[in-house]
Amino acid sequence: MPENVLQDNQAGAAAGTQSPTPVQPCAAEAAVAGWIAKFRQELLIAGYSPRTIKMYTLYLEDFLQHAKKEPKDITRDDIVGFMAGMKEKGNSNATLGLAHAALKYFLKEYLKLTAIDDVKVPKKAKTLPTVLTKDEVRDLLRGAKPGRNRLLLQFIYSTGVRVSECVDMKVEDINFKEKMGKVKSGKGAKDRIIILSKNWCSMGKKYVERKKVKSPFLFSKKNGKRITSDTVQRIVRKAAKRAGITKEVTPHSLRHCFATHLLEAGENIRNIQELLGHSNLNTTQIYTHVSTEQLKKVQSPFDRM
Repeated sequence: MPENVLQDNQAGAAAGTQSPTPVQPCAAEAAVAGWIAKFRQELLIAGYSPRTIKMYTLYLEDFLQHAKKEPKDITRDDIVGFMAGMKEKGNSNATLGLAHAALKYFLKEYLKLTAIDDVKVPKKAKTLPTVLTKDEVRDLLRGAKPGRNRLLLQFIYSTGVRVSECVDMKVEDINFKEKMGKVKSGKGAKDRIIILSKNWCSMGKKYVERKKVKSPFLFSKKNGKRITSDTVQRIVRKAAKRAGITKEVTPHSLRHCFATHLLEAGENIRNIQELLGHSNLNTTQIYTHVSTEQLKKVQSPFDRM
């Protein structure tokens, strides 16, 4: 573990007493960097996704810079003060919850400290996910540039994969003939089977075969390297703008659409749970609240008068 360079240096006084002196900025920065590096290694070993590791380490870095002390000396007041500051800056409860999870893993799981034990997790706002109608999805897909970009969005919508799973997808994990695919080490380090659209398979196979630079990744840059989640975000934003869609649309919205449209078509919710890779059915059941097709069939009592 990093040396205790965050501890206040003690300067001798003439009377024999000691008083703390300010820690040197360079030493403090080195100490924080050391803790971050160690924490990142722990998260890697635990199997966390690159995105989660990025967010957890960012929150930990902000916290350690806020606390300005050795982790072993951190108190409940330090944690509450940090999270209160985040709230005052306008961060949502979901963001506070993520920061809390990062600090809890660092303090409790990694360092075996108890300062965070009685710090309550903020209640997450119960908001329903953004779901596009089938016509809006069709317009969105048409708004994407033909070729890789359009095929990529079609793939996310037709399989329900997460954006991180999409960019990590390998050609070897796609069976065009059987119209099946495999997500390896998805969220929670679980493998799962995904279904492939018959129409997409035909176009996807041609796309892979016609790549000038061969790549192990299903969707890649011109040089064959892996694309990033940020690239997919930009593709979705541009497609939504071209399609004239005013709703806030993200790659994850297409995953929501996949689940909701299957549910509206009468698909068994257990099958949807399996395809999405949800470990808990309660997570999948949110789509029963999002689906509007059955609600549209309900006749208002005013119309019955």
